[in-house]
Amino acid sequence: MNIVLTIIITILVFGLLIFIHELGHFLVAKAMGIRVNEFALGMGPRLCGFVKGETKYSLRLLPIGGYCAMEGEDDTSQDERAFCNKPVWRRILVVVAGAFMNLLLGFILLIILVSTMNLVGTTKIAQFNEGAISNQYLQVGDEILSINGSHVFIDNDIVYGLLRDRDGVVDMVVKRNGEKVKLTGVTFQTEDLGDGVTGTNIDFKVYGVEKTFFGVLKQSACWTLSVVKLVWSSLIDLITGQFGLNQLSGPVGVASAIGEASTMGGRSLLLLVVFITVNLGVFNLLPVPALDGGRLVFLIIEGIRRKPVKPEHEGWVHMIGFGLLMLLFVVVTFNDIVKLFQ
Repeated sequence: MNIVLTIIITILVFGLLIFIHELGHFLVAKAMGIRVNEFALGMGPRLCGFVKGETKYSLRLLPIGGYCAMEGEDDTSQDERAFCNKPVWRRILVVVAGAFMNLLLGFILLIILVSTMNLVGTTKIAQFNEGAISNQYLQVGDEILSINGSHVFIDNDIVYGLLRDRDGVVDMVVKRNGEKVKLTGVTFQTEDLGDGVTGTNIDFKVYGVEKTFFGVLKQSACWTLSVVKLVWSSLIDLITGQFGLNQLSGPVGVASAIGEASTMGGRSLLLLVVFITVNLGVFNLLPVPALDGGRLVFLIIEGIRRKPVKPEHEGWVHMIGFGLLMLLFVVVTFNDIVKLFQ
C-alpha cells in the first residue's frame, strides 16, 4: 500500500481511538459536575478550536495523543467543581471512563463485523482437515469447553487458546455425547512463525449457525471478552519473559500492521482496530504511574485512608512513570524501525 495512504489511515485510526478515550473522560466529568477547562485532540501547538461555555475545544498539531484537562486534576483548587474536590467515587468513574469507552468501541465494531458474517461460529467440531492429527484425540461432534484450563465460549476462544500454546500439546475438556470428557496431551502440528514464536495449526473446522439479533450480541460480547483476555495474558507473558521486547510493537509497527490489514480488506482492518482499541483500554487500566490505572491506584488509596496523597508526591510518581513510558516508547519504536529493514 502507498506509504502516504498508510500514514493517513494510521492517523485516522489513532485519532478516532484517542478521541473516543478522551470523550469518555469528558462526558463522565461533565455528568459528575466537574469543570473541564479544555478538551483537545492531538498534542503540541494549537491549530484551531473554539470555546463553548466554560470549555475550550482544540485541535493540536501532533496526532499522538489528546487530553481532557479538568480543573484541579493535578493540583488543588478552590473551585467546588474541581476534580480534586469531588467525592472519590465520582473521580474513579471519570478515570475509568476512557478505558471503558475504548472497550465499548471494540464491542460495537465487533457487532458490525459479526453482522457481516454469513454464519456465527460455534465450539462444536464439524470436520477435520486433511492430514489432521488432533483427530486421534478429538471427534466430530465434540463441543470444546476449555483449553489448558481456560474456558471456551466461542470459536475465537479456540483460536486464542491454541495461539498461546508453545508446543502444540494441550489439555482439553469437551462435551461428548452429553458428558464432559477430559483429554490430556491433545497434539497439533506446529510451525515456526519467526522471532522465536511457534504457532499451532488448527486442523479442524467448527459448525456455524444462523445469525439472530441476540446471537450477534452474545457473539460480539464474548469476542470482546476474548480479546481482553488475550491482551491481558499477552501482557503477563511479556512481564514473565515468555515474550521479548522485540515482539512488542509501537506506533511504527502498528502503522505497518494497519497498512497490511488495509490491503486485505475492510474486515481485516476492522478486526485490527478492535485489537488496538481493546489494547488501549486494557493498557490504560494497568497500575502504572502516568496511566489511568496509576491514577486509579491513588484514588483507591485515598478512599481507604480517607485522606488524599499530597498532589506534589503523586505528581512526582506520575512524572517518573511518564519518563519510563517514554523510554519504553523509544526502545519499541527503534525495534519497529529495525524490523522494517530486515
